[in-house]
Amino acid sequence: MDYREKAEKLFLDGYNCAQSVFCAFSEDLGLDFDTALKLSSSFGGGMGRLREVCGAVSSMFMIAGLKYGYTEPANKEVKTEHYARIQKLAEEFKAKNDTIICRELLGLDVKVDSPIPEDRTAEYYQTRPCQKLVGDATEIIAAYIAKNS
Repeated sequence: MDYREKAEKLFLDGYNCAQSVFCAFSEDLGLDFDTALKLSSSFGGGMGRLREVCGAVSSMFMIAGLKYGYTEPANKEVKTEHYARIQKLAEEFKAKNDTIICRELLGLDVKVDSPIPEDRTAEYYQTRPCQKLVGDATEIIAAYIAKNS
């Protein structure tokens, strides 16, 4: 099973968008599955259903941070390189989906949604682009890692 398939399956199993992308890579990142779930749990629904940056996109960034992030706070060159990497990943996602903002991806007018998650019904999956978005984010970060290993 490739990363995209794994992430989409996790989403269909009921995990949020951020968890689905992040946990598809948990083993490669040296994280146990439960820790990866907890770490990424807050980013679903555009950060706790605030409908800001898509959770799948946030997970791309977390994966990039674990793989390529910086640890020297005064090293401007390394910081710049990493922020350029994040902007490149965001641009790739935007090229496929026009935006990285959850509410825009879902066509919602609300800026902050109820904290109560929606039931995962057949209708939910048919009306939401989230499975595709999870797949797109996973594909983008997997390709980046393959190219930059």
